[in-house]
Amino acid sequence: MIGLQDAEIAALYTLDETIAKELFAGLTYPWEALPKIKDFILALGETLPAEKFEKRADGVWIAKSAKVFPSAYIGGPAIIDEEAEIRHCAFIRGSAIVGKGAVVGNSTELKNVVLFNKVQVPHYNYVGDSILGYKAHMGAGSITSNVKSDKTLVVVKAGDESCETGLKKFGAMLGDQVEVGCNSVLNPGTVIGKNSNIYPTSMVRGVVAADSIYKHQGEIAGKR
Repeated sequence: MIGLQDAEIAALYTLDETIAKELFAGLTYPWEALPKIKDFILALGETLPAEKFEKRADGVWIAKSAKVFPSAYIGGPAIIDEEAEIRHCAFIRGSAIVGKGAVVGNSTELKNVVLFNKVQVPHYNYVGDSILGYKAHMGAGSITSNVKSDKTLVVVKAGDESCETGLKKFGAMLGDQVEVGCNSVLNPGTVIGKNSNIYPTSMVRGVVAADSIYKHQGEIAGKR
């Protein structure tokens, strides 16, 4: 039976796969970290080793081994970790951590996010107020919708349980190795468990259990 335990940090993420591990210390649910990302980046950035990172602008630290295309925009505060790739016309608005070996692609926009190591958001993605786990991948055109149409606070729903987050802006929490199909919309408060696959053109809301195949609302199969 799916419940809020499926939305806990411990159930979703391998914390050793992010430079932001300490951001989650003492928290139960990953969305509790969203209001803390900006200040965490500013504090962590000042401690990064000069032999590996350079401060490119106020509040912007980029690993020397990262590849940043000249047409990309990176606004602070932001940390781009080692071997990451920020491609043509990527738009990083700020309060963003991009993990080791992660890819932020053409016309992808990030705002108030943590991308764990090896995350790929490579084509026309919007990722806002969200946390993407190790090796999570968003297909072309898939987005996180981070504000409800009625502008009310986001509630996470997991089966018969619910959790009031107190947040107006909350996109999606993707566990490790989640695959999101092309042109899918992840509605505010979406949480997707580890190793799950989302069919293309899906509209997802609520908590999806780990090791699931999400076909559409009401039809979710377990992986064999």
